[in-house]
Amino acid sequence: MPTTPSPATTAPSALVDSDHPDVVDFARRHAHGADARERAVALTRAVRDGFRYDPYRIDLSPSGMKASSVLAKGHGWCVTKAVLLAAAARAAGIPARLGFADVRNHLSTERMRQTMQTDLFIWHGYTELWLDGDWRKATPAFNIELCERFGLLPLDFDGRSDSLYHPFDRSGQRHMEYVHQRGSFDDLPLAQIVADFARVYPAWGRLGADDASFAADVAREPR
Repeated sequence: MPTTPSPATTAPSALVDSDHPDVVDFARRHAHGADARERAVALTRAVRDGFRYDPYRIDLSPSGMKASSVLAKGHGWCVTKAVLLAAAARAAGIPARLGFADVRNHLSTERMRQTMQTDLFIWHGYTELWLDGDWRKATPAFNIELCERFGLLPLDFDGRSDSLYHPFDRSGQRHMEYVHQRGSFDDLPLAQIVADFARVYPAWGRLGADDASFAADVAREPR
């Protein structure tokens, strides 16, 4: 990837739909600050805390993966919340792209372990924002209420350094381990994500069956 923004990092795409009226309005309402850094910080917090993290409600269709879809649903998961942050940043005039990594996520549930048969989460998504002449990583996935309820350290973003998952939670237990970086993308590589999910998680579609609640399942997990 180029080290400086390409035209694609400021333009809307079918999935990073920064020109959607709802995305434009979201950026207008939340991108407050004296400069791009302050506006990026405000947008990151708005996406992080304004939309519940829910890995049980994943829709891998193009319509389900759009930034505007998160706004319509009121919840998302790491990839779609990263897409929303990228779209809102572009709408606010901040170049943005998507970053991906494979991680071992220790915030899991029995339902997820049984369905996925692994603690490896492929294609974990975050957002890269162009600020003060460099790309800065922001991870808006886990809303503050989730962190407080389950003893996680919230991910704050100051626009000056990367904000990636903490390796340990508040009690010192393992939380997140980055095992493979997949790189940066101007647009969401949805076809590759869908193909890899089908290969690695053949039973993924059963996660959200029977109105299962991610928050309720996590609350039942032993600490």
